[in-house]
Amino acid sequence: MGLRNSHPKLYPGDILEFPGNSYFSHFGIYYGERDGVPYVAHLTIRDSDTKLLLFGRAINASVKLDPLDVVGKKYKVSNYLDDKHPPRDFYVLIKPEIDEVMTKPITFDILFNNSEHQATMLRYGVKKSEQIEKVYSKIVPTWKDLFEKKKI
Repeated sequence: MGLRNSHPKLYPGDILEFPGNSYFSHFGIYYGERDGVPYVAHLTIRDSDTKLLLFGRAINASVKLDPLDVVGKKYKVSNYLDDKHPPRDFYVLIKPEIDEVMTKPITFDILFNNSEHQATMLRYGVKKSEQIEKVYSKIVPTWKDLFEKKKI
């Protein structure tokens, strides 16, 4: 299913995937509407910290609620673990956790705590990042290969 502007109906707790640069998408959780404006909870990094992303980490990350349009115009619903993990109840578990986590500073880590990990953790109670696993599966064999050949 391609990314296009005709958007499906959103339900609070849905994982939304926003296409990013060629490697990584950005993920958030649909939070519902306030005054008719749809909001997304997503792990975001303060602008001053973007240089730290070179190392894949940023100390001043936080979960923020932003209007959907501000986060991105193109997105798709990406509840890709629904068949493996039952989604948790939005009002009982997800929403209170979002409200709670918004008050805390978080360390963003591209490998272990990115926006996709945050979104799957909130929806399913399980941390997962398929995009990192894909990259990893490409990188690791190459490293292993070089390592075994004593190149690194």
